[in-house]
Amino acid sequence: MARLVINALNKKSRINKEIYGHFSEHLGRGIYEGIYVGEDSAIPNKNGMRTDVVEALKKIKVPVLRWPGGCFADEYHWMDGIGPKEQRKKMINTHWGGVVEDNSFGTHEFFELCKQLGCEAYVNGNLGSGTVREMSEWVEYITFGGLSPMTELRAKNGHPEPWKLSYFGIGNENWGCGGNMNPDYYANKYRRYQTYVRNYDESKTISKICCGANVDDYEWTSEVLKTCFRRSEEKMHGFMDGLSLHYYVHPEGWEIKGSATDFDEKVWYKTLAKAWYMKELVESHGRIMDEYDPEKKIGMIVDEWGTWYTVEPGTNPGFLYQQNTIRDALVAGITLNIFNKHSDRVKMANLAQMVNVLQSVILTDGADMILTPTYHVFDMYKYHQDAQLLDSCIETEEIGLEEAWRVPNLTESVSEAQDGTLHITLTNLSLDEDYAVETVLTGFEAGKVTGEIVHGEMHDKNTFEDPHKVQVRPFDEVTLADGKICFTIPRCSVLHLAVK
Repeated sequence: MARLVINALNKKSRINKEIYGHFSEHLGRGIYEGIYVGEDSAIPNKNGMRTDVVEALKKIKVPVLRWPGGCFADEYHWMDGIGPKEQRKKMINTHWGGVVEDNSFGTHEFFELCKQLGCEAYVNGNLGSGTVREMSEWVEYITFGGLSPMTELRAKNGHPEPWKLSYFGIGNENWGCGGNMNPDYYANKYRRYQTYVRNYDESKTISKICCGANVDDYEWTSEVLKTCFRRSEEKMHGFMDGLSLHYYVHPEGWEIKGSATDFDEKVWYKTLAKAWYMKELVESHGRIMDEYDPEKKIGMIVDEWGTWYTVEPGTNPGFLYQQNTIRDALVAGITLNIFNKHSDRVKMANLAQMVNVLQSVILTDGADMILTPTYHVFDMYKYHQDAQLLDSCIETEEIGLEEAWRVPNLTESVSEAQDGTLHITLTNLSLDEDYAVETVLTGFEAGKVTGEIVHGEMHDKNTFEDPHKVQVRPFDEVTLADGKICFTIPRCSVLHLAVK
């Protein structure tokens, strides 16, 4: 029997709601068809946004949305996406599929989407091919409430009042598609560009996100911070509020990637081992950040994460459309548990991507919509948002079929919500073993336990023909006696227990 120990007296960091954030790029059918169908569409919509998709996203309490990219961000010129839609410039999306981008979804549409979702806005600016003036004027257009050419232009386009912009990214993947820069060169560009991301309303400050590393490029993290904070008298807060990190799980490597649905037991464990690698990345980059920011004022912003497989057969390779199985549910559960337990440093994360792209939570086909196994994990984990992380640990053993890709059989995280409820989330990574768990609580008297679970065989998925094969189901096999909570977590599952 595995022993889960929870010390409710040892309250740790707050789990920012933004850790449960999402990302939507101008890529494939992610925005167009997936989210935005236009006001004249036969698909039910409100101001062009699909009603079914918005309502589903509201249910999982999407806290923040990153837009417009991604690689697209550093070739996006925001003025192409404002004004009458019939007059907006058309362009070829050279990054993703070579299709025409008509810019019908732009700044006004993005903030309309955020309004409907009730979420914070995270805009990624163009440093790679854009100018300081262009970035500065975009921030002014979005946030300034006084008299200026940009506010007059915004009013002319139908929105006299400024919007709230919570986060602004200064470039994206500038070590790669955002300009192939060296870290010191980017850092000096960051110093310059961030100067002009102004807070026009001091009561609504913008958090500035610096482009961080790709996977384990620790040199990038070190050199960017070294260059940005070369002068010791410089204050970090307001100069840099977050440093990003990107990491995707490619089961068979970057070139091959591997199928989303056709995989064997070895690839199952290899995939989960690569998901577990997120822990090492967060801790190793975190140690470098600690050298420059021991008080942890700069958040680690994992604004692109998830599985990245070979696209579904017959689809545009540049659209990155993939299916989603129980394996993806496990990747989500493992990763979110890691973020929760490192919430002293990780302040935001954005799953890539929200609809129809990579490890999405929703898939659409015309007017039809299905929720993926990953969606249901986010639905169960939403109770961790803005909750207090509690000290916890669980006894584990290593499992797997190959020495190089062994993983802990169980992962967990525990938080206390504002109403006093304890929320326990666990994953069972095993393909064939159920595990009995005894939970011992210190500093908390449990009176009632309810549970819910996402569970299935390793290839189980939701399709348009069978949309509810994988869903959240009640989990009642829990006993509470002598202050201990006992249960058996099934193989291939993600579990949520609420303790009152």
